[in-house]
Amino acid sequence: MNIPWSKMAQNTPSSVVRDMLQAAQAPGMISLAGGLPAQSSFPLEAIRAAYEKVFMGGSAALQYAETEGFRPLRAKIAERLESKGIPASPDHMLLTTGSQQSIDLVCRILLDPGDSVLVESPTYLAALQVIHSYQAEAHGVTCDDDGMLPESLEEQLQLHRPKLVYINPTFSNPSGKVWSRARRQQAVDLCRKYGVLILEDDPYGEIRFKPEQLDAPALAQLDAESYEGPSNVIYTSTFSKTVAPGLRTGWILAAPDVIKIAARAKQGADLHSSSIDQRALHALLESFDLDGHIRNISQDYEQRMKKMTTLMAAKSWEGISWNSPQGGMFLWLQLPESMLASNLFTYGIQEKVCIVPGDSFYAGTPELNRMRINFTHTDPDLLPEAVERMDRAIQRWHASLQSDSVVTL
Repeated sequence: MNIPWSKMAQNTPSSVVRDMLQAAQAPGMISLAGGLPAQSSFPLEAIRAAYEKVFMGGSAALQYAETEGFRPLRAKIAERLESKGIPASPDHMLLTTGSQQSIDLVCRILLDPGDSVLVESPTYLAALQVIHSYQAEAHGVTCDDDGMLPESLEEQLQLHRPKLVYINPTFSNPSGKVWSRARRQQAVDLCRKYGVLILEDDPYGEIRFKPEQLDAPALAQLDAESYEGPSNVIYTSTFSKTVAPGLRTGWILAAPDVIKIAARAKQGADLHSSSIDQRALHALLESFDLDGHIRNISQDYEQRMKKMTTLMAAKSWEGISWNSPQGGMFLWLQLPESMLASNLFTYGIQEKVCIVPGDSFYAGTPELNRMRINFTHTDPDLLPEAVERMDRAIQRWHASLQSDSVVTL
């Protein structure tokens, strides 16, 4: 049948990472590919008790609910954000089905075909998918370890006149970097100067290994401290990395006009996100020490990261380096320029270890010798074997240089 697909459907590419994860399902495969939290970190008993409390309250949780989300939960989130220095109000908040829906809703209400969005280089792959699905153009801004270079950001603001600047400034996906305070302030000031909204995506920001050593306030906070009136920053985060992704609960915090139009768009998408999950999260936050839980997660993830990097360093791979993240879930590897990450991915699959080539994370010309590794999901006891398999994949690549063999799956 010749189906007349819409332009949006035609412009929505498949997720390269999701496609690769199908390979990760093969028997015996160790996957370092997905952006998954540790399943052992989910507070199962506390969540079970929260749901029981919701159902003991009667059938109201099974009814339709308001689009903006369960107000007591919005109030709890606003209280948490205020405690971290981010001005927040439940009236300026929309609960979403994860922060992925937040990105989609913001793009839906702002972007027309041909519009421009500025992003980090590299940036979150699924954000690029959303931007392209609305037939908008994403343009990469040059970055270093401290974030977007101000001169590059201003040049792109002048050149492309974007509708939006999308950033993931704290333990970003895929690079794991954290922007400096100065770069955050410069981005706020430049976007104010050119009248461009910022979408600050912050799913990993609370997973800080040494929080007392990190001066990385949200751009939403800096914008409020620097300017009067409605915020120029649309802030989104989620409970997926701090509680459990299966609850699919995130939020948008923004100026009232943005929330109003985003809620209208959400009504057309799903009426509202799961009210049962929202009520359960509220019950959880009433009795559960979430901050203590996040501290425990952060300590566990730091130990996993150190174990992973220690094992890799012991291999003394020539020409291969990686970052030392201060939080989050990812390592960003740089390979020798002659080593294509896509080839190493293929050799890794042959050795039953799955890692993600970095080229799909770029809006423009990609760096073909970059790879992302997730260190939070794999059982720590399997990390030595994972690194051994990576080592064998690298040796396969070296051997291919001698034999000129063709790499195929």
